[in-house]
Amino acid sequence: MPSVSRIAAVALSSLLLLAACGTAATGTDAAAPAGGASPAGTAPRFDTSPEQNRIRAEKDEAIAARVPAEIRAKGELLVGTSTFEPPLSFLADDNRTPIGVEEDIAQLVADVLGLELRLEPTSWENMFLAVRSGKYPVAFSNITVTEERKDIYDFATYRLDQLAWEVPKDSPITSITKPADIAGLRVSVGSGTNQERILLDWDRQNRAAGLKPIEVQYYQQAADTYLALKSGRIQAYFAPNPTVAYHVAVSGDTKIVGTFSGGGADRQGLIAAMTKKGSGLAEPVRDALNVVIRNGKYREVLKRWGLENEAVPESLLNPPGLPRDQ
Repeated sequence: MPSVSRIAAVALSSLLLLAACGTAATGTDAAAPAGGASPAGTAPRFDTSPEQNRIRAEKDEAIAARVPAEIRAKGELLVGTSTFEPPLSFLADDNRTPIGVEEDIAQLVADVLGLELRLEPTSWENMFLAVRSGKYPVAFSNITVTEERKDIYDFATYRLDQLAWEVPKDSPITSITKPADIAGLRVSVGSGTNQERILLDWDRQNRAAGLKPIEVQYYQQAADTYLALKSGRIQAYFAPNPTVAYHVAVSGDTKIVGTFSGGGADRQGLIAAMTKKGSGLAEPVRDALNVVIRNGKYREVLKRWGLENEAVPESLLNPPGLPRDQ
């Protein structure tokens, strides 16, 4: 997913939390458990404090020894991320600290590798350039494995890639599961994302079948997308399931009318940590992920952000990705 400005991301998360609970949750708010659990009938609440009290893991000496020497010598794991939307990656209440499921999983990996975690938020486009140049050893930012990306990067998977269709709560649209369902609609999607690729493919299928084309609208900031959805400038928003589910849960004014694999109709998309190809870091990252998958720390993190349904049974190194453009 492309990034939005840090200020916009903070403003959006604050707005959502205000809508959900009347005040931003803090680490000292007893009614706002870190796991996001809420009493029945109430909106979910999440810890958005900078302290976070992240779930931690133990160092694995054998895996840590396989980390490239340059990184081991520095004693830190510099991770690139793009703070776009909760619960994936966004800024805490201090407007500075990156938090979310991406950061929490990066913390687990750093722990197993025996390294201090250092997070550096950046734009979506710069993150790829920085990993390719070696500035960032690894990126955690809801990145889908694709065959094209595998030419340049190595991947260690850690979550299913699920997409969702979001519409206003009072929309007459009740289901979007196939291309014909979006014919003639005004739709927003992130530029350069895998969901854009799927959306445009659906539109090509509709045009070939003689159905009405869609009108695609792009917004740089998530807040602008939701204003467009509320005002009727767009009729649907196609985005990663975690961000959509979070917004639906805490805002109360939209609904999900369909989900779809980020890999398309014929395969399950996978989210992965991304390293420079051949750097030697992807393998220990994969092994670290498998350690926390086996010991349960991984599922604790997913539960903390309400994403248990996107768990994977194991981390894979460079699995088949989304196909190349034809």
